[in-house]
Amino acid sequence: MPGFEFFGDEERKEVNDVLETGILMRYGFDGPRKGIWKSKELEAAVCTTFGCEYAQLTSSGTAALTTAMAALGVGAGDEVIMPAFTFVASFEAILSMGAIPVLVDIDESLTLAPAAVKAAITPKTKCVMPVHMCGSMADMDALKAICAEHQLILLEDACQSIGGTYKGQALGTIGDAGTFSFDFVKTITCGEGGVIMTNNKEVYIKSDAFTDHGHDHLGVDRGADLHPFLGYNFRISELHAAVGLAQIRKLNTFLELQKRNNLILRSYLEQVPGIHFRVVPDPAGDSFSFLTWFLPTQAQTEKAIAAFKEAGILAGNFYWFANNWHYIRKWDHLKTAKSLYALNEAQQNALTALQTTQFEKSDAIMSKCISTAISLTWSEAQVHEKGAKFLAVLQASLS
Repeated sequence: MPGFEFFGDEERKEVNDVLETGILMRYGFDGPRKGIWKSKELEAAVCTTFGCEYAQLTSSGTAALTTAMAALGVGAGDEVIMPAFTFVASFEAILSMGAIPVLVDIDESLTLAPAAVKAAITPKTKCVMPVHMCGSMADMDALKAICAEHQLILLEDACQSIGGTYKGQALGTIGDAGTFSFDFVKTITCGEGGVIMTNNKEVYIKSDAFTDHGHDHLGVDRGADLHPFLGYNFRISELHAAVGLAQIRKLNTFLELQKRNNLILRSYLEQVPGIHFRVVPDPAGDSFSFLTWFLPTQAQTEKAIAAFKEAGILAGNFYWFANNWHYIRKWDHLKTAKSLYALNEAQQNALTALQTTQFEKSDAIMSKCISTAISLTWSEAQVHEKGAKFLAVLQASLS
């Protein structure tokens, strides 16, 4: 899955370009940098590659989500509907804005269930945040219709689905804004980094300033910039952008390898009675970074995980139901509002309510779900070998 598996001479060349100038910051120092602007190059490449009008790089995917919400006007007291299966960054970004995360059930796409979104809408709802988990996508037609009907913002967290599409449009470019993460284990890595994508110029201008202490970047130098509003330091460095610039040029190769390895491995799992696979709203748009599959019962799933561990093939196979990074069941720090700073009253009340909120539909899905991360470095022979081992272990454990 991750681009760090294909780190090589291309990334070193781009990084060395920056090191030779000594200008590691993305803004200013126009003369000494000798025309080297890796962040600007990567933003242009994001727009070209994914088909959006504007892109603003950030220091992380979390910073991208936070910035996007600020630029879209999401703030204190606003409710943001998000899925019960995601990464902790989704609710961290919401809380940092003073807003309220409203967690709802997923369906077998492992993304927001449109019916659950509809049921959660209140007069305080401001935004719907689908999270395109594990390389695939949410039902964007249904979510767009809901947002249009209720005049809600649609913000895509596409951090885990770089390169995926929905009906020919890149994930992250369909809503009012969308985000990618470029951390170390994403399809494209900068080491650390993220990006906001939008077709709305105003959202872009606000994002550009918000990520750099509110600088409007209209002065002849940084000292001449004005500050039309408050901002934060969410800048990416030129070194990180340089890595991403080399990586984005390899994206098609990454996607081709992921698809090949994913489909070979799937052909073995298809031989196991009772296994079925996640729902992909647009199969042609799957990025194939994960192969996600379900066994008939929770007991069988737990038995399979134990058998994988015993056979030494557990690495890369994720049982999200027991994972404390990605599923509501284990987010005790969220439910008990363990914050180093004071949360507002509405946030406190919403998080406390999560202690007794049931996610029975999501539990029924996640308790039977295993996701297998797809490596770019597997040879075709190695994928067949891995598939045969998967098949043998599953047949033995489930017989």
